[in-house]
Amino acid sequence: MIAEIKKLAEAAASEVKLAADVRALDELRVAYLGKKGALTQLLKGLGSLDAESRPQAGQAANDAKSVIE
Repeated sequence: MIAEIKKLAEAAASEVKLAADVRALDELRVAYLGKKGALTQLLKGLGSLDAESRPQAGQAANDAKSVIE
């Protein structure tokens, strides 16, 4: 899961750099962080991880969210 989150953050960062205007940035924000966004969907799976993996995955998710925001 951590690898998926990092891959998603890298993809989002690339898309942000290519965004043409504020509207495009807002659409990216919704696509990744919105209620049905890609990162949001990944975060729903955190509860199914074992107790040892959960903190690392949570930190990776927080880092990805910071990159996207």
